[in-house]
Amino acid sequence: MDILAYMGKYGFEQLIFCHDRVSGLRALIALHNTTLGPALGGCRMYPYEKEDDAILDVLRLARGMTYKNAAAGLSLGGGKSVIIGDPRRDKSEEMLRAFGRFVQTLGGRYYTAEDSGTSVEDMDVIRTETEYVLGLSTADSSGDPSPVTAFGVWRGMKAAAGQAFGEESLKGRTVAVQGVGNVGYALARHLAEEGARLLVADVDAGRAERAAREFGAEVVDPQHIHAAPCDIFSPNALGAVLNARSIPELKCRVVAGGANNQLATEADGDELERRGILYVPDYIINAGGVINVADEMLGKYNRDRAMRKAATIYDNVRRVLAIARRDGIPTYRAADRLAEERIARIAQLHQMYLPG
Repeated sequence: MDILAYMGKYGFEQLIFCHDRVSGLRALIALHNTTLGPALGGCRMYPYEKEDDAILDVLRLARGMTYKNAAAGLSLGGGKSVIIGDPRRDKSEEMLRAFGRFVQTLGGRYYTAEDSGTSVEDMDVIRTETEYVLGLSTADSSGDPSPVTAFGVWRGMKAAAGQAFGEESLKGRTVAVQGVGNVGYALARHLAEEGARLLVADVDAGRAERAAREFGAEVVDPQHIHAAPCDIFSPNALGAVLNARSIPELKCRVVAGGANNQLATEADGDELERRGILYVPDYIINAGGVINVADEMLGKYNRDRAMRKAATIYDNVRRVLAIARRDGIPTYRAADRLAEERIARIAQLHQMYLPG
């Protein structure tokens, strides 16, 4: 992999390699674009087989955060970090503190938070070494972002239903929820309270059974949930679930869920458009988590303020759908256009005030 060529092609600012011999830390921090403000993006821990896999993942995730933060109306740029290792076996206080020291060296250009493989408690440990970490367990911090993410997905799903079905109410609609972990479970609760009919699936059978008991959901095989006849398919687990194999099997009108990087390739977004399936771009609809965490940067965390901001995901989804109709483009391209136009406007403003 030609790292510098890739960074140049996609407009990255910086990639930091982090190594600590004592703790065994091997980590990467990527800063994509800080036009709108300091980069914010979580720290993922995963046992990548190859270093190139970790490099590609952190770069891809950092770029995604630029678009997510910009489209959500946050004054934040995009960044991400990954720690190479198995979070169940390799994680230690020494490793997390070493990572925190590397974050501190960036002097506030990057703020980290929890992500897959890390937790609120891990952020508490990292906080002992750096002030640039959000989502702590303290009373004045945002804590677990999952409920706010789920709330935003629910609101965005209603906006999409308005276009696809002519009414925003989800009562009586069949929603297939793929993954009922923290986000999927909280989303299922919102849907059940509104009167939706739920199909649920999870690789952890216990999670699916819990949702069935509490919400009256029907449990579906995780390998086939995407193909279940439904009004809305909601991916809330792993990425790349929308691909050349799965898309021909979809039997829904709308795809709207909290998972990151749902499209395996851009061509898959085009194929959804061709098939008449309304796709709500993931980084538009799942921005509630980063909105929640970012509220800490406004001073003392205020839950009501964060929820009000997350509620605007409804408006952002409507904007993206309107751009897609206006310009005759797929929704994933419309989402990029929304984010890129905002970044360009702020970049132009910066240029106006440069000396000389």
